[in-house]
Amino acid sequence: MEELQVEEVLDLLENENDRQLKAYLNELNISDVEELIDELPQYAVKFIETLSIKRAVNVFRILDFPTQERIIKKLQANKLTEIIRQLPPDDRTALFGELTGDAVKKLLVLLPDNDRIEALNLLGYAEDSVGRMMTPDFIAVKTDWTVSRVLNHIRRYGKNSETIDVIYVIDKDGVLLDDIRIREILLSDPEAKIGDLTDNRLISLNVTDPQEEAINVFKMNNRVALPVVDDKNILLGIVTVDDILWIAHEEYTEDMHKMGGTQALDEPYLDVPVFELYKKRVVWLIVLFFGELLTITAMSNFESQIAKVVILATFIPLIISSGGNSGSQAATLIIQAMALGEVTIKDWWNVMRREIFSGIFLGTTLCLLSFCVIGAWHILMPGFSEHYVLIGLVVGCSLIGVVLWGTLMGSMLPLLLKRLGADPAASSTPFVATLVDVTGLIIYFSFALLFLRGVLL
Repeated sequence: MEELQVEEVLDLLENENDRQLKAYLNELNISDVEELIDELPQYAVKFIETLSIKRAVNVFRILDFPTQERIIKKLQANKLTEIIRQLPPDDRTALFGELTGDAVKKLLVLLPDNDRIEALNLLGYAEDSVGRMMTPDFIAVKTDWTVSRVLNHIRRYGKNSETIDVIYVIDKDGVLLDDIRIREILLSDPEAKIGDLTDNRLISLNVTDPQEEAINVFKMNNRVALPVVDDKNILLGIVTVDDILWIAHEEYTEDMHKMGGTQALDEPYLDVPVFELYKKRVVWLIVLFFGELLTITAMSNFESQIAKVVILATFIPLIISSGGNSGSQAATLIIQAMALGEVTIKDWWNVMRREIFSGIFLGTTLCLLSFCVIGAWHILMPGFSEHYVLIGLVVGCSLIGVVLWGTLMGSMLPLLLKRLGADPAASSTPFVATLVDVTGLIIYFSFALLFLRGVLL
């Protein structure tokens, strides 16, 4: 939002020039009004009440939920009724799904009987299912209709449809047979039968499918909308690409938060109260805190070795950080691949095999690098250690073992969590790093005992 526009609007507000403000707001793009509300949240209700009802609905539906909730609480009853009634069913369901039970009841009362039944039906589906984001507003036709009749039908009912880019073909029982793009209808003979235009290359979603699966289907197919059916293939509604983009954005944001070792934020960062941020982050920090206690326990078991060969302690940060870094890399790659549908649980062996080779190659590279560094220290600082070759073997072999183990942990843990029904993103990079820290120390001191027993230990 340009600073000049914000100043213009503030000037109109200060002068209480409502007529000019309405004309100004109605000239802006919907996205510009949304940005204006972000810039001047104290006037959000004023802007919504000033806009024409159609534009108010279009602005309201793209606002984030906390802003919608604040507006609902302060909006005049008549304007609120109009907005709730004119919201598309999928956006209305998304709003109701976020609100508390009492707030939903108050808004349901504002709807006509048919819309209320429709809203309750959509709310009856699981929260993260396709049914929650579908809309029952679509154009459906029969196979024996002519193109001319279909066009008349679209002119009559298309205004209430979510999209007319795709027309759906059903039988007398409502079973979905095919979908046809509007372009094919417009370019066909007016007397041609719809049945002659179908090609039976139908892609549909089941109403109980997870929303993540719907995202993958849209990615793989060039569609602006997809039909939603039940187990009997009855057409129930459609899902449009704009809804999918919103869901994909939310899923991506949630995964990023979890991978960073925090619970997902429900609203923009700057709008989240500090205490709420604390609650979102403290749980993971406590879990990681107790995880690191295991690292201390592991180190205490090797106190005598560290006391005898103090130089071993020097390399502990190098060993555990290398393992944690390799594990975090692998976890990030696998979680992203799973999110894109490139990797599934069935691919676990292929993933493990690839990561074994990757871990060995990466670990060997760091092993050779550590040999060079320790050799250089011995030349530059002759008093470094007369057993620098053995110490180099300990550090180098430990790096191979730790990096290999970290890579395997980082790649397998997301798949294991998915298999157990948990969110793979919960195997966040800090969590993987903490697990690898403990095992890394055990690997390091095991090699120390192997190579230095009888020499320094």
